[in-house]
Amino acid sequence: MTTLELDHVGIGDEPGAALPPVSAVAGPGRPGIVAVETEQAPVLASLVAGGRMRPDLGRVLVDGHEDPAAVRRAFALVDTPGVAEPFPVMSCRRIVREELAYAGQRPSREHVDTVLESLGMAQYADTHVQRVPTEVRIRLLVELALLRDGVAGLVVTSPERHGGAVEDWFAVVRDVALRGVTVLLVTSKAAAQTAAALLDTIPTSEAAPAPSQYPTDGPDDATATDGDDPRLQEAS
Repeated sequence: MTTLELDHVGIGDEPGAALPPVSAVAGPGRPGIVAVETEQAPVLASLVAGGRMRPDLGRVLVDGHEDPAAVRRAFALVDTPGVAEPFPVMSCRRIVREELAYAGQRPSREHVDTVLESLGMAQYADTHVQRVPTEVRIRLLVELALLRDGVAGLVVTSPERHGGAVEDWFAVVRDVALRGVTVLLVTSKAAAQTAAALLDTIPTSEAAPAPSQYPTDGPDDATATDGDDPRLQEAS
C-alpha cells in the first residue's frame, strides 16, 4: 500500500507563482485532489507530484518519506499535457499497441484487441482518442499505465479539459482507487469541488484509512542534474 502526500509544495514566489502552494494526500481507496487554475500549474503540479520536478517549496512524501526516485518508480503520469498525453489523432488501437510495447508486453494485433475487449472499448478501436468520451479516454490511459512494471500509483492531469461531466470521468478515478491504486487527481478548482463532493459519498468501509501525521524531517538537499532546469528529474 502506497501513500503520496504533497505538503505545501510550490514553484516560484508569490504573488504570481507558477505553482502556488498546494497540499493533498492520496492513498489506496481514497484519491487525492489538487485544485489549480493557471495554464502551467496543472503540468507543474503533476511533475512535482510524480517526482519529475523538485518544488521550490514544501515536500513530496511517499509513505511518509522524501524519496523522489521511489516516487518516479511507483507513479505514472497520466494524460499530462505535453509530457504524457497521446497525440489527438492517434487511434485507441495504436495507443494500446504502443503502451503494450512500452510495458514490455507483446503488442500483436490479437493482444491489442483482447485488451480493448476486456475494457469494453472494442467499439472505439479505430476512433481517434480526441473523439472518445472523456471517461473512456481516462480509463484507457489509466489501465494502460498500470500495465507498467512497478507502477503502484497514478497522477491524472486535467481530465476536465476534454469536456464531459465530472461525475463520469471521476467515477473512473474513484473506482481505480477503490481497487487499491493510489491516485492523485490534478484538476481545475471548479471540477475539484464537484470531485470532492463525490469523494465524500464513498462509504468509509470502502475507503482506505486516513494516513497518520507524518514526521517533519527537513527537505532533501540533494541537487538534481537532469535537463536544463536543475529541478527536472528523469521521467519513468
